[in-house]
Amino acid sequence: MSLTFIDTNKQPKKATAGQGEVAEILNEALCGAKNVLGSLRWLKSAETFKPEATDKHQLIYLMDGKGNIRLDGKDYGVEKGAGIYLGPSETATIQAGNGASLKLFHLIVPKLPK
Repeated sequence: MSLTFIDTNKQPKKATAGQGEVAEILNEALCGAKNVLGSLRWLKSAETFKPEATDKHQLIYLMDGKGNIRLDGKDYGVEKGAGIYLGPSETATIQAGNGASLKLFHLIVPKLPK
């Protein structure tokens, strides 16, 4: 088995309208991953990220910072170490707190047929 080392600090960041910056760190081009997509996202104070509701499984882990997650109409204060799982067709809204920022790891995995 070979190892692939990806320097996430060297991956290009893309600005997204109102949803911070994002850099793909796990995909087919980088390491041959065919069924998974991983990205890092940085949100500045009051920026929000709303992952698209898809037919895929999603895991979002807060690597750094403080903010708020809105699930099913309820707000939850969150900080470094928190994470959420979104099943197919589920979504949430994640927002960096006032004067704070967030660094998120977002993993997307397709729903595999049985």
